[in-house]
This record gives sequence, structure tokens and C-alpha cells, in this order.
Amino acid sequence: MKFMKLGTRPDTFYTEEATRTVISGVPTDLTVRINNISYHLHKLPLLPKCGLLQQLCSVSEESGNVTLELHDIPGGENAFELCAKFCYGITINLSAHNFVSAFCAAKFLRMTEAVEKGNFVAKLEAFFTSCILEGWKDSIVTLQSTGKVPEWSENLGIIRRCIDSILEKILKPPAKVTWSFTYTRLGYERKGHHSVPRDWWTEDVSDLDLDLFRCIIAAVRSTNILPPQLIGEALHVYACRWLQDLTKTSGSSESSGAQSAQRKQQILETIVSLIPVDGGSVSVGFLLRLLSLANLLGVSPVTKAELVRRSGQQLEGAKPNDLLVPSCNCDDHYSYDIDLVGALLESFLRLWKRRSRERQSIKSIINVGKLVDSYLQVVAMDVNMPVQKVVSLAEAVPEIARPQHDQLYKAINIYLKIRSSSAAFLTARSCLQRYVCMQ
Repeated sequence: MKFMKLGTRPDTFYTEEATRTVISGVPTDLTVRINNISYHLHKLPLLPKCGLLQQLCSVSEESGNVTLELHDIPGGENAFELCAKFCYGITINLSAHNFVSAFCAAKFLRMTEAVEKGNFVAKLEAFFTSCILEGWKDSIVTLQSTGKVPEWSENLGIIRRCIDSILEKILKPPAKVTWSFTYTRLGYERKGHHSVPRDWWTEDVSDLDLDLFRCIIAAVRSTNILPPQLIGEALHVYACRWLQDLTKTSGSSESSGAQSAQRKQQILETIVSLIPVDGGSVSVGFLLRLLSLANLLGVSPVTKAELVRRSGQQLEGAKPNDLLVPSCNCDDHYSYDIDLVGALLESFLRLWKRRSRERQSIKSIINVGKLVDSYLQVVAMDVNMPVQKVVSLAEAVPEIARPQHDQLYKAINIYLKIRSSSAAFLTARSCLQRYVCMQ
């Protein structure tokens, strides 16, 4: 990460309770109040560089010591102090972490070339252009820090320029990536001769807040340069970064837990909205994990319907464990949402019927039939699973999808064996026998 050092004097600011004062043999004649902090400073070093302070002091009715209220300065007292130290020639270190607040505060104070040559804004602008925007992680950190002063960052073009810089680097061919990046996937070792992976950028971008991440992905998609699978991988990394501890409350209060769930709901809905329309841009396993989380979070019906539709399109590639979505209906006492799997199958069958004349369609429907029967074997072990649910899903599979019924019979045997000692056994056996006789 790049730094810029300005000033040569030692730091002479000191704190006493809620007051910050510069050690000097000259009495202070300027008091600046920001939030709960009062700065006792001197007009001579500050006014020549700060157009706003010049104006405020000129219209002040006070004589001698002038007191100014600057509670609305972007970046607050920390940003103001950087500007004040610049005026005093005190050494300050600037980086991507504090650039945004310093730049916005300097603009607020009108520390421009029109006020004095070599002023703070010009130096910050040069640092931004020649160092921050040229770096990868510097641009990411700077963009993230705009969240503290979003309106100022937007109006001053910081957000747009950071996004343009990040986008330009993402679109570079991997062979031309020369800057450092974060990549911690299993199986990847960072060596001098190791080629750069195509998704090298996804982990660093996943650190961004949701709105900024959405802007980056939307910008990448708009170029139509990167393959949809690469965009899908970025969404997968972001989901793993922000949705992984969904069921853990970590001892948080009920209100903070509700806020966290609402935030995760927003993240999930945004991720779904950003999935490329191209089939296969994300795996069916990922879609079904999102669907499972959507059940827990209670996302909008539109988002859930979209996940069902897309998962249904790729159902053939799913594994039985992918379908084990927990039931979130308080009235249900069984473990898995079998109705949701029925909806996935229905979505798949609608598409399958439209392309049923294709050569691959028979193989496709048979694979899905095997998947459903394997799933039924798992849910059959749930003693609370109603027999009507099992029969309904079994019946939903077209006859053509089962050249053999061995796996279905296995599911039925498991279901009956689990309930052999229960009062519901006779009812379940009668119902399942009627279904078997129909086959």
C-alpha cells in the first residue's frame, strides 16, 4: 500500500479532556469546535490556506479570539486535524485509509490553489491520481472508505474514479496482472512461476459493502467481456464471505439479530439479481444453497421464485444432499422442505416438456428421476414426514423417468421400516401399496 508523507515538524498537538491544543509560545486566537472536541489554534497558519476559515473569520463579530462551529465538516474531527496539521507543517502520513476523509475535509475548508499555491487539495489530488488509482488494493480500500462520507465522495467523483480504476484492472488479461492481490483458495500456492487465476480479483472485491460490490459487478457485466461463469464465481465468493454464519446469533440481542437477518436478506436478494442470465453461470449446488438460505431468511416471493426457476433449469446437475433444504414452516414437524423440491421438479418438467424431442432429453429426465428417488430415500428416514408428501413427490416424476423402480422401492422400504412400530404404519403401508400397484 502506498503512502504520502507531508510536513517536517514534530506533532505538537496535545489533548486535555475534550480539548486539543497546539504547543506554542504564541497564545491561540482561533477556536474550532467539531462535535465534542474543541481545537485551540492560531489564525496565522490556518487562514492563508483555508478559504472557508478566512470567510468565517471575516464576518465574525468577535474580536481577538474567534470561535467557529464546524460540526458538518466531512470526516469529522480526525479529518479536520489532518488539514490543520498540514497548515502547521506538522508531519502527516496519508494512505488509502485516510485519503477520502482528508480530501473531503480539505475541499470543505476550500484548501485550493485559488487560495494558496501548493495547497492541500492539489497535493491530495496528485496522490490520488498517481498512487491510489494506479494500485489495486489502494483503489479497493479507498472505495470502501467512501462509505463514511458517501455524498461528498459521490459529488467529488471519488467513487466513480475508483470504480473505473478497479474495472480497468479486472478486465486486464490474467497474464498482465502484476500487482498483489488476495487469493486464499485451497490448492493455490503463490509462487513466482504460478500463473494468475482468472478469478484473482473476486476475493478483494468481496470485502466491499453491498452497494459498492453491486456497482462493480454491474459495471463488469455491462462490458460483456468476462464470461458469465467468472461473474458467477464473484457472486459465490461474496455469498461465502457474508452469508456463511447465518444460523449463529453469537449471543447478540434480538434487535441486532433481526437487523443482521435483514441485512443478509438484502445481500441474498442482491446476489440473486446479479446472477447472469446465461445458464450455468453459477452451479445448481450454489443456487440450492441460496434457496435454502432464502427459506431461513424469508426473502421476497419474487427472489424465491427466481431461485426455484433457475434451480429447476439446472436440476439435472444437482446431488441429493443439495436438495436437503430445511423446512422453515413452524407448523411442519418434519426436517426437510419436500414441497420445495416438488416445486423444483415442476419447474424442471415445464422446461423439459418444451424440449422433450431433443435426443438428450430422455437422459436428462432419467437423471432427474434418479435424483428424486435418492432424495426420497433420505426424507423417508424422517419419522415425521407425512406419507402423502412422499407419495405426491413420487407421483410427480413422469413414468418415462423410471425405466427401473428399484430406487423407489428402496425409498418405500426405508419409509415403512422406520415406522414399523408406530401406529401410522398401517396407514402408510396401505397408501404406499396403492401407489406401487399403480406403477
